[in-house]
Amino acid sequence: MAAAATLALAPVVAQAQTAPTQLWVDLSTSTMTGMPDMLQGGVGGMIGGLFGGGRGGGGSQTYGHASGRFIQQGSGPSLTGAFPPNRVIDLALYNPRKPGTEAALAIPPTMGMGEQLPLVPPSPSFKEPGDSAPGEVPEVKGRLLVYWGCGDKVRPGQPKVINLASNPAQWAPVLAGRHAPERAAKVGAQHALYPNEKNTVNPKADTSLVGEHQVRGEGVPESMRFQLAERQDLMSAIRLQSQGQLTESIQLSWLTVPRAHAYHLHAMGAVGQDMVLWSSADNGDAGLGLFDYLTESTSAKWVKDKVLLSPGTTECAVPQGIFASPGGEAGGAMLRMIAYGPESHLSHPARPANAPKSWQPEWTVRVRTKSQTMAMLGMDMGGMAGGSESNSDSAPAEEQAEKPSGLPGAAGSILRGIFGR
Repeated sequence: MAAAATLALAPVVAQAQTAPTQLWVDLSTSTMTGMPDMLQGGVGGMIGGLFGGGRGGGGSQTYGHASGRFIQQGSGPSLTGAFPPNRVIDLALYNPRKPGTEAALAIPPTMGMGEQLPLVPPSPSFKEPGDSAPGEVPEVKGRLLVYWGCGDKVRPGQPKVINLASNPAQWAPVLAGRHAPERAAKVGAQHALYPNEKNTVNPKADTSLVGEHQVRGEGVPESMRFQLAERQDLMSAIRLQSQGQLTESIQLSWLTVPRAHAYHLHAMGAVGQDMVLWSSADNGDAGLGLFDYLTESTSAKWVKDKVLLSPGTTECAVPQGIFASPGGEAGGAMLRMIAYGPESHLSHPARPANAPKSWQPEWTVRVRTKSQTMAMLGMDMGGMAGGSESNSDSAPAEEQAEKPSGLPGAAGSILRGIFGR
């Protein structure tokens, strides 16, 4: 019987011995437009307090703040989502030879975060920010008014009007749109994460990941040493300018973000009992699910489909008066903007051309980048967050399949996010 058990376990052991060690690196830059540089580090706490976004502030003590789920939903879903720390580095290591074991990432001096970052398994109670239980769709009254497209005037056929008192199955298709595919590491007890309780050092304005990195730990391949270049560095902050009152067409402009391969903007606000949504998508997409990482191949397709703005776009206008009441009184509106950055895949040995399905590296590293900002519409503000103006070439990444929003289920999540339930 013992011999039979040994034979049964042999394939599992062999798989663990041959499976690659994997490191996921998610980099995110976030700002509040118009906030002076010296205050940006604490903007998360202020915005979270003003708009019910849950945790924020300059310190990231939990893995997962780089995720789009955090900026869209927050720790507790609300009108604007939560606002993450200024600069976030999320690391997740899967070491199949010693799963759930502490390790460390040796980093270059250019990061200014010490000699190495500890990678620690999550506690049993760990839950990623934004990974909240579905809950029930709140009972709400009023309407949703949905506008789309850049331009001074409201286009014919707009807005789409949704009576929130009706059956969600009837109005869910109006809000349904493309969502950034969920490709984050599915972290659990078998992973080792950063940030964690042992180290909460955050990247600074001059932090650079360019240089040599090495993962060290029991069972980690000695060869897991790799170089990161400018393509894999933190992105510059979005320098956004907003001009115009809510009763007018609001003119938005920005400097080109180096390495960005597409942009998307979305705004929401209250006008009386109604909730108003606007998206920069030119095809009528509600745009609520696009605030997360995208590969270059996916964003290129969605630029062609007029869902996203091209990397050469530097301006967009919000149609006149959509956030003002019929009497001309202004309500309130919050804008979100994202610049999608490069995604890189490293491995050892390097993946050969026309690699067979059986090919498997010793280790892999995936690095994703994005930059995002928020702004209060109706206030003339210039983007005051600094950033590098240099560029680097972008290499193609693996194309990811588009995912539909799921209609009623997704519509419920949208309602919970908008009304903070």
